[in-house]
Amino acid sequence: MTRQPWFSEEALRFLRGLKRNNRREWFQARREIYERELKAPMLALIDRITAGMAAYAPAHVRPAARCLFRIYRDTRFSADKTPYKTHLGAWWSRRGLEKTSGGGFYFHIGATELVIAVGVYMPGKEQLLAIRRHLLEHHAKWQQLIEDKKLLRAFALHDPMALARAPRGFPAEHPAIEWIKWRQWGVTAHLPAETALKENLHAEIERRFRLATPLVDFLNTPLVPEPRAPQAWAASMLRR
Repeated sequence: MTRQPWFSEEALRFLRGLKRNNRREWFQARREIYERELKAPMLALIDRITAGMAAYAPAHVRPAARCLFRIYRDTRFSADKTPYKTHLGAWWSRRGLEKTSGGGFYFHIGATELVIAVGVYMPGKEQLLAIRRHLLEHHAKWQQLIEDKKLLRAFALHDPMALARAPRGFPAEHPAIEWIKWRQWGVTAHLPAETALKENLHAEIERRFRLATPLVDFLNTPLVPEPRAPQAWAASMLRR
């Protein structure tokens, strides 16, 4: 049976339980609940959002399985050895930037909140430099985007992890220097977890994604490789 693209009370109970019992034995005993109440509706939700995304962010159309993050944590280099994330998330990268950061669209469902985020997060050195150089020349456009009133009613600014001083090679007196100091550029909305129980969940996420699409496009402009033809699955999605 095809799952509906929203979540159940049982899904939230599972996430609350996982937060208290982040152990393999606990998870394995409830794997069926995870697959049925979290993973299946999440994939259905991703498909629903992606279908709409074809109209406003076609370069971000991807198969649902490629958007879904694994719930398993990579503990190899972490002092925290708990095996599972306590949320389930999805990320739509831009075509051609799948293996890097770049600007994209994200959301996750957790035990206490639903998070929707859009932008560039923790970019590598080359992308960081490219965005900063882009801001040197196009700061007026960036100001228009990042100070848009509709956008800021739907989102708050994500922590930019700003440098204390201008990065090397950038003039400290430049009108965009405060934005150039940033190390990531994005916006985030934190909603109650119960938002995930509503049948219009996909519309709630899509409304915010649409508002922030110009921001993503701006950030990706200096990062995108040469355009190439979409794969067959992407072309079929765009024709829907």
